[in-house]
Amino acid sequence: MKKALIIALIVVSALILIVGGFALYVYVSFSSTADDMHAPIDREGSSIRSDEINFADNDPVSFLLLGLDTQETDYGRTDTMIVVTVNPGEQSIKMLSIPRDTNTELVGRGWNDKINHAYYYGGEKMAMDTVEHFLDVPIDYIVTVNMDGFEEMVDAVGGITVNNNLEFEYDGETFKKGELELSGKEALAFVRMRHNDPLGDSGRNDRQRQVIEGIIREGADMSSVTSIGSILDAIGHNVQTNMAFQDMIDMQSYESSIHDLEQLTLSGEHDRLDGVYYYVVDELNKARVSSTLKEHLELE
Repeated sequence: MKKALIIALIVVSALILIVGGFALYVYVSFSSTADDMHAPIDREGSSIRSDEINFADNDPVSFLLLGLDTQETDYGRTDTMIVVTVNPGEQSIKMLSIPRDTNTELVGRGWNDKINHAYYYGGEKMAMDTVEHFLDVPIDYIVTVNMDGFEEMVDAVGGITVNNNLEFEYDGETFKKGELELSGKEALAFVRMRHNDPLGDSGRNDRQRQVIEGIIREGADMSSVTSIGSILDAIGHNVQTNMAFQDMIDMQSYESSIHDLEQLTLSGEHDRLDGVYYYVVDELNKARVSSTLKEHLELE
């Protein structure tokens, strides 16, 4: 069974925005964690955006957040692919979940396939190039997280609160309707369920959004060195990113953006092409989403 890591990835972005204001102990700890996380990529940058990001000027920035279907961050297909754009001037974040079965060209392979195969065939570079080509939106940084990291980060912030509108059971967990307090293990099951949801991917995306916002909310409220240390430990062991430590520190001024998060969606339909099951995205909707993200990145 695939072990879907869903969206705790954004926690990394949240921490980048939060941690900078703490004491020297946290600075040193975060520096060590950043070194553990850092994984440079042989990529010259976006083919769409020629200028480098200048955090001192509060330039908008984009991330590709990947959740792997394996417990190793250097192998596997990406069960979750999320594009996040951050605009500190507008103090807002936009987040787009890309269905893993989306049919698109894999940049560097020369043929169409499921978009989540890009990481399997070409790692972070092919994943970034493929998503950038698919959306016609620059991808500046990438973050990958495995399943263990998801559970550990939810537990590190002391659990999260969600409001569940569908009673269901999944992976040994039972979820009643109403407000729920979830541990890391429970949160993972909460966002994994898809096939028994009458809303399909749309229902799962809403649960993902709640989990993300819960992690950000709880993480932003944590101020003790012990709590931050637990979060950093969870990240250091389970996360990789091409973002350098100094870039993370330079993003301190972006902190206020985490309080306004909007989730975008890609509409489409499931279909079989040459006998293979795909999600076929509506091109007009994709164009509108692309335009929204470009505007948020101040490229239009």
